Amino acid sequence: MRIKVLTLILTAIFLWSCGLEAQGPANPTLLILAKKDSMLLIVDPSSLKVVAKLPAGPDPHEVIASPDGSTAYISNYGGGRYNTLTVVDLTARKVLPAIDLGALRGPHGLAYAGGKVWFTAEAAKAIGSYDPATKKVDWIMGTGQNRTHMIYVFPDLNRIVTTNVSSGTVSWIEKGENSGQLGGDWNETVIPVSRGSEGFDVCADKKEIWVANAGNGTVSIIDTASKNVIQTLDANVKGANRLKFTPDGKLVFISSLSQPDVTILDAATRKEVKRVRVGHGAAGIEMQPDGSRVYVACSPDGYVAVIDLHSLEIVGRIEAGQGPDGLAWVAHRSNSQ
Repeated sequence: MRIKVLTLILTAIFLWSCGLEAQGPANPTLLILAKKDSMLLIVDPSSLKVVAKLPAGPDPHEVIASPDGSTAYISNYGGGRYNTLTVVDLTARKVLPAIDLGALRGPHGLAYAGGKVWFTAEAAKAIGSYDPATKKVDWIMGTGQNRTHMIYVFPDLNRIVTTNVSSGTVSWIEKGENSGQLGGDWNETVIPVSRGSEGFDVCADKKEIWVANAGNGTVSIIDTASKNVIQTLDANVKGANRLKFTPDGKLVFISSLSQPDVTILDAATRKEVKRVRVGHGAAGIEMQPDGSRVYVACSPDGYVAVIDLHSLEIVGRIEAGQGPDGLAWVAHRSNSQ
């Protein structure tokens, strides 16, 4: 009898531990794409050390993780040559079969919302969503804009924002009255901003969208209620690549591929706070959710700079191979339940 009870207890413990493993890594991790190496780096943010490297498919540009931390999705861009999303099991640390997007070539920007993977398809001038449950692309919509590059999906799944680099526009895509969850009527409002509109972010209260324009170094601020540009800041960040709000919404970080500094703006005053010299140019930006650090991919220099969000000083570097760019944060599994 005692042996039977002990067996049942051990079995329960084993199944419980397996369930935890299936939810993703036990500790928070940082994901870095080394584009020129075609590798995904898994980094321990406490030690700033790379703990694993996995193939990321051809020309990987952006990466996201599922909310439970179990799976990473990587866009294989190639300027329109490729049409796949690489899938990585973060728990087992192995690459799974890639997602074939068919005619949706040039996938780049990624978002995870409503249990779906949302992506841009630059060469197809379109956006779409992939359902991991059915393993199918279940929705596609054309933008009619050139180089539809980055994407943000509002939590209510009723509104989508993309930047269109060569058109110098932002697409505001919203559900119409006769649409279901996916399907039905969707309406697009094309908002002119400026040349090279690429990096952007939505503020915490969802009232404004800030867009960095690489061509002239400005930042366009869009009011989400009116869908109009309400202010253009002369930020002097030519070659701007990414723009991100800090978790508290107080500061805005802008990276530039052609300048040695990361520019920091005060979101309330719209004024420059500081420029932090990081190297010979920078691309991807990822905020640590607890508001302690920001990670900036310094593509020409082969490392990711770590900036303390309190002192606004560089406090470390992560050696990240050739051409680090896309970044993603994988939360502790207890935060995703």
